Amino acid sequence: MATVPPPAINIRPVQYRDLEDVVRLTAAEAGVTEGGDESVNLVDLGQQVRQFRRWYGVLKCVNWFPNPLRNFFRAYVAEQDNSLRGLIQVAPFNRTRSTWRVDRVLVDQGQAERTLPSDVGSQLLRHCFQAIWEARTWLVEVNVNDKSTLALYRQNGFQTLAHLTYWTIAPAVLQEMAEREPDLPNLLPVSNADANLLYQLDTQAMPSFVRQVYDRHLADFKTGFLQAMSGGLGRWLHKTETVSGYVFESQRKAAIGYFQIQLCREPGEMHLAQLTVHPAYTWLYPELLAQMARLTKDCPAPLQIASADYQPEREEFLEQIGASRAEHTLMMSRSVWHKIRESKFSLEALQLTDVLQTLQPSRKPVPGRFSFIKPVIQPVTPPSADSQPQRSDASEDPTS
Repeated sequence: MATVPPPAINIRPVQYRDLEDVVRLTAAEAGVTEGGDESVNLVDLGQQVRQFRRWYGVLKCVNWFPNPLRNFFRAYVAEQDNSLRGLIQVAPFNRTRSTWRVDRVLVDQGQAERTLPSDVGSQLLRHCFQAIWEARTWLVEVNVNDKSTLALYRQNGFQTLAHLTYWTIAPAVLQEMAEREPDLPNLLPVSNADANLLYQLDTQAMPSFVRQVYDRHLADFKTGFLQAMSGGLGRWLHKTETVSGYVFESQRKAAIGYFQIQLCREPGEMHLAQLTVHPAYTWLYPELLAQMARLTKDCPAPLQIASADYQPEREEFLEQIGASRAEHTLMMSRSVWHKIRESKFSLEALQLTDVLQTLQPSRKPVPGRFSFIKPVIQPVTPPSADSQPQRSDASEDPTS
């Protein structure tokens, strides 16, 4: 007896009528994680869904022109037999939109007998690879303990780019570090005029293979007017404050250190910090962390900071001060330039006859006998006696 194939999976952008199923899928996935680190990300997804539902009409109107809110909730859903099977959320990583990141892939595990979850996730990923034409490179960050998600990304061509470790610094350690005055004589606030200095610092602080994947430009370190307004509104709603600064080296006329800390006033939350240090100035680690610790005096809470495997000095310093490892993740990347080779009309398969089709003759050429151009015959003048070469005496007398 022949088996009936399952219905085809339709992948489309998320719509307002999908939000109830997205909330249900998020709640089911949060129950599977049992309160781990992934559940925190799913709580953030639930907040984004509620905000997307509240401002759905406004977001649909502003999507007609470029704006910072255009990719606030860029998601695609997999629909099979009028039921939601999966969700993928993506966002641009840089300002030029050449690198995109996959925030999360959720698959309904309750209908695994109809189609494998890995097949649904693979179809969602491949749809994004083809639909978002600006993306040359894709990034994703996965917890090292999430084996099924790691297998899904590796099955679809993602490779390990770097190992990331998230550290948590206790409030007692921060209070101890804040007691001394940091030695930062040239600490300056950040503005759009300093974008060139921060771009050079970011370029020098990471390896070439990571820098190529991130593909950051000068515009990534500038803040536009609409972006500043939306960021200020978000900080006001979530009761947070962002402070940033950089260390300027006057002799080299360059930035050698940069920090940004997001101070949270809500109890039970953590401060989030970003730190960039030039590899030749690793002595800035204790100074910049002491500066950030002084900023957290009014609202004592743990501080979270990340380090990569190509930053051994930072990890060594964090171990010395007693910071604890909170999470290990893998930063993975995938390039889509391989589609040029896989396509039928690849550059390697093109022949000269395919490239120069307009220069090919219509039939075999026939040699002609006549020429319509009369050749020009130059008259030949006999040489005069004066122009004849003179013989030497030795040629006239052979005995000489």
